[in-house]
Amino acid sequence: MHASSPPLPSFGSQIWIGNRVVPMPEVRPGDRIIGVASLGELLVISAEAQAEAEAAVREAQAAFAELSRASSAQIDQFFGAFAARLENPEVWTRIEAANARDVAEAKAAGRQVGRLQITEAMRRAMIEGLRGWQMAKSRVGQVLERREEEDFVLERRCAPLGVIAFVFEGRPNVFADGAGVLRNHNTAVMRIGRDAQGTAEAIESDALQPALREAGLPAAAVRLVRCRERAAGQALFTQAGVRLAVARGSGPAVALLGAIAEQHGIAASLHGTGGAWLYVDESASPETLANVLRSSLDRKVCNTLNTLVLDEALPAALLETCRELLRSLNAKVHTSRGAARLFEEGIAQEEEDLGREWEWEGQPELSVLFAGDMEEACALFNRYSPHFVASILTQKRERFETFYERVDAPYVGWGFTRWVDGQWAWQRPELGLTNWERGRLLGRSGILSGDDIVSVRDVFIDKSGRGIQRR
Repeated sequence: MHASSPPLPSFGSQIWIGNRVVPMPEVRPGDRIIGVASLGELLVISAEAQAEAEAAVREAQAAFAELSRASSAQIDQFFGAFAARLENPEVWTRIEAANARDVAEAKAAGRQVGRLQITEAMRRAMIEGLRGWQMAKSRVGQVLERREEEDFVLERRCAPLGVIAFVFEGRPNVFADGAGVLRNHNTAVMRIGRDAQGTAEAIESDALQPALREAGLPAAAVRLVRCRERAAGQALFTQAGVRLAVARGSGPAVALLGAIAEQHGIAASLHGTGGAWLYVDESASPETLANVLRSSLDRKVCNTLNTLVLDEALPAALLETCRELLRSLNAKVHTSRGAARLFEEGIAQEEEDLGREWEWEGQPELSVLFAGDMEEACALFNRYSPHFVASILTQKRERFETFYERVDAPYVGWGFTRWVDGQWAWQRPELGLTNWERGRLLGRSGILSGDDIVSVRDVFIDKSGRGIQRR
């Protein structure tokens, strides 16, 4: 057992974790055992995964110290060089070849590849994001508050935070997004989903590392964890040198990572269960409804429409629009609360299962149900949803404002659901989207971007130069 692991109460071949007894796992010399009390989980971190996580964070800490001496011009140069490398046809060909191997392996294993397969659009988005960071202004040194007296000055200034640890799903573009933490002189350690590991390694070796060298920045300023074990991400979130843990992916895996980070005293930004909810009231127009449904179901990502709530008072024209549009998309519909009358071919769904995120590729899949009014729709969202994206389709401004007040969600929309994206909405690549399954956030938006990651330092300046005393 790792030396830093606390002693755990044992019952022979079983061990008490949280509120349940679990079997004692087999371990090898050097392995680390972590008990996650809040979830009743017992994890084994291999010696290899632990060693790489420790080394990665240690190197990132050293790089963070070096970055304090780097100029803004060097940071600008890094982002520009990174973008230029991705624009280089020879470099991109090598990245494409690595991605083709990743896609083939994922297909052979029976896994979906929609988010894994790189495209020209993904390439352009990465380049656009990096160019955006190149032009962005650093917040380091920004004065948030100032108090000046006759003999002294107090300032509250933005400062770098430190090492940011990421565990991403298997989407190659997020590797470029994560580099945005350098804008404010932070460093990053990333563990990407194993399906995209080869692609990420190619981006790192052929684009990222050359860009760091060109700008004269430390090689470990952005570092990829190469251990493919799932435990490597878990080990990363236990390291004392990490100042913020960011996890993206699916519900249970993200919940576990968040619990690990918080148990080790590390602040966490988490996105677990996705899927947007849309409530449609009787004032909506058929044309707008059709456009909103189409744009909210264009592809499967976390902000794709997952649950459609129709007001009982919807006129026949709106119901027909909804039915025909979903049929034209060949959508798989799960029905509850009376929606079976609208979609006879639908699959019955228990109301308690409305929080489920439908994972699909090619064929849209969603839940459809009826609510008596907006108040009931909001109550259903607050009870069953993952507290992520809530949108309303109405022509009444006052109804939108009431909807905003009633739903417990970080992202509230008036129209389509797919606007929840940092690069699209705020023109800055997002590092993560946080839902409110674990409670509301303190002092920031649910969209986490590179320039959001700062700490705050208070500075005292003795103007007299003689030394002063408190009065």
